Amino acid sequence: MKCRQHVGAAFIRRQFGDDQLYTTVVQAYIDVLLQRGLNLECFIEGSRSRTGKLLPPKYGFLSFLLESVMSGRVDDAMICPVSTQYDKVVEVDSYVREMLGRPKAKEDLKGFLSASSVLNLKLGRIDVRFHQPWSLRAWIQDQEMRLSDLSVSERARLQQTYDKNLRTRLLRMLGYRVLSDINATSVVMPTALIGTVLLTHRAGGLGKSELIRRIEWLSERVRSHGGRVAHFAGLATADIVSRGIEVLGPKLVSVRKDDVAEETYEVVDAFQMSSYRNMTIHLFVPQAIVCAAMYSWFGNSSTAPQRAMPYEELKSRILFLSQLFRAEFIFPMAGLLENIDTTLTGLETDGIVSINRNPPKTAPDTISSVSPNSIDHANIEFFCHLIWPFIETYWLGALSLLLLTPPASSTYTVPTTTITSPSSTTPTIPIPTFLTHAQLLGRTLHAQGLLAYLEAINKETLSNTLARLEEDGIVVLARKGKAKGAASVRLDEAWIPGRHGATGEIVREGKLWDMVARLGRFRRDKNMLSNEVWRAVNVVAERLWHAPGPGPRLEEQKQGRHGGGEGAIKAHL
Repeated sequence: MKCRQHVGAAFIRRQFGDDQLYTTVVQAYIDVLLQRGLNLECFIEGSRSRTGKLLPPKYGFLSFLLESVMSGRVDDAMICPVSTQYDKVVEVDSYVREMLGRPKAKEDLKGFLSASSVLNLKLGRIDVRFHQPWSLRAWIQDQEMRLSDLSVSERARLQQTYDKNLRTRLLRMLGYRVLSDINATSVVMPTALIGTVLLTHRAGGLGKSELIRRIEWLSERVRSHGGRVAHFAGLATADIVSRGIEVLGPKLVSVRKDDVAEETYEVVDAFQMSSYRNMTIHLFVPQAIVCAAMYSWFGNSSTAPQRAMPYEELKSRILFLSQLFRAEFIFPMAGLLENIDTTLTGLETDGIVSINRNPPKTAPDTISSVSPNSIDHANIEFFCHLIWPFIETYWLGALSLLLLTPPASSTYTVPTTTITSPSSTTPTIPIPTFLTHAQLLGRTLHAQGLLAYLEAINKETLSNTLARLEEDGIVVLARKGKAKGAASVRLDEAWIPGRHGATGEIVREGKLWDMVARLGRFRRDKNMLSNEVWRAVNVVAERLWHAPGPGPRLEEQKQGRHGGGEGAIKAHL
């Protein structure tokens, strides 16, 4: 430990709880380091991203930094966001196993020695970029200046709650400002371009010439949206593609040569490849949401160009998706309406949509309707393919909440607890057990062709979904003592569906049913609540509440299958 401290590492607890003394000591330690002008490095996501995109910010270190400057103990601190991009993610195999539910393997000497074999692999390049540093003091003053634009009464109300509400708001804004700068300075690697193109292709393989054409189109889209593509000293696109395919390797992309007219590429493992596609999604989130909202209205109907989607309806659906994903993606800092207008104007310029204004050629706020371009839907579907997997995950997460509907019988074989507050005696389910059965439901639906994307059972995104639904009061996460992580989950009473008295099946009505149905509108396959889906829900619910034995996840762990063990829920829950 002393050796690590000598190279600048500082050890702090993962959780402080209510230990005010420890919190004060850490704050004083950071104050001293900043006063001496020393550099501090932190990983704002708090963990490794297993999905390929940035995770929501963790605020622990930033809160100490903000306190140091706002208190005046430190004059200023310069923030320098850093982006690190890889052509090949070495740990992608272990990431997939963890996202499918298996516990993270412990680090040991044996694992280190086996990992040394990666030195013989072709892993491509690593790209490190530094954003222009900026003053935290100046940023705080800029945010405070915005208060001066408010009315006197509103400003007074904010000042009364300054210590709590305003600092919390500033902390959140600071976290997302840093993430936004990381995205802004990052570059898109060739493997990310290849993964994005192959996974947004409708079906089957893609010929080399078409793959090259689409990568060049995507590269141009990246640049036009303010992004950067990694350069290769003037190499032709064909050579860059060949290198990228070689780096990805045959376990991710198969190359067919012998019995076809030209080399044809096909994704072998879509789950793993999705992490490369997600390395580009931050550039196209507004476009993807707009196109998904439009697709939910038009579908792939050939008559869509002759119809038009009312602008107010489009705006309503965009607002729903934006709110749903507010903790999942980094959105532009402008307001929602400004983002919608900017996005629609860009799609119109690219010839993807047609905008009807009333009267014609006036301000954006006079838009009356929007329709897809009459040529084809390929570009709209490209943007939809970027966000459909996340919509599918949130739909599966909401659908899985139906599993929490307690049976009419008060006898359960699943370990449950009971919230002791006088307002509820509803039994709660351990979160690892719930996630196990949510993934079981997802695997069942995928095997039966009712779930388009296997990555929807991604444990990390399902956990994010659960946390997001807690914010809306749909679920209640019960915690043990002072622990930060949630231990168990139950539905809020207002969201619990009923059960049929005769069959015991969950009733298809109520607020939760309506929410699942609304989410289902935006799926690639809108057959969201067919009889087959409902049958699977009831079968898995029966297993959740009355299944004998340790449950499916422990059985799979013992047999060494993908599916994982009863790992602890993420700390952000």
